[in-house]
Amino acid sequence: MAEEFEVRGPHEDRMDEAAEEDPRGMAGQLAVTTAILATVGAMFSYMAGATQADAGLFKNEAAIKKTEASNQWNFYQAKSGKQNLSELGQKLVDDARKSFFEEEARRYAAEKAEIKVVAEKFEKESTEFDAKSETVMHQHHRWAQATTALQISIAMAAIAMLTKRRWLEKGVFAMSGIGLVVGALAYLHI
Repeated sequence: MAEEFEVRGPHEDRMDEAAEEDPRGMAGQLAVTTAILATVGAMFSYMAGATQADAGLFKNEAAIKKTEASNQWNFYQAKSGKQNLSELGQKLVDDARKSFFEEEARRYAAEKAEIKVVAEKFEKESTEFDAKSETVMHQHHRWAQATTALQISIAMAAIAMLTKRRWLEKGVFAMSGIGLVVGALAYLHI
């Protein structure tokens, strides 16, 4: 049967010892702060991943719509070619056959108008999905920035604990505040 073991860094042991010595002192405060920051950071990290996935889905939809628009424009061009041949046919045939080619040219012109509407609709949808993707990607960057700020503050807390520097402890709270503000901006879509 395999033994389970935990690999702990020296700072973790020191934080545990310091918290036991004086739970309300610097070590205790930093231990609680670190736990809270890790929890909030995990939530921010989840939101960063979720918004990045959404941005990718919107970008994918934009590409699909762009391809559908391109297909419609190719169809439009094919109808234009047929219309041009029908118009040329009007010029080359005798009067008895001109009405056939005139009718064909009108039919192709009408079909082109319908195809154009569909192609423009797909292009508009593609542009809308691109805009959604950009908006959500901005939000993703905010969540990622907030997560990074909290990770930095957690690292600073470990350093402050090991060095017992009060000024560094203040830096932990300042960096945490920055992370929380950026997280709020992400939440508010700013």
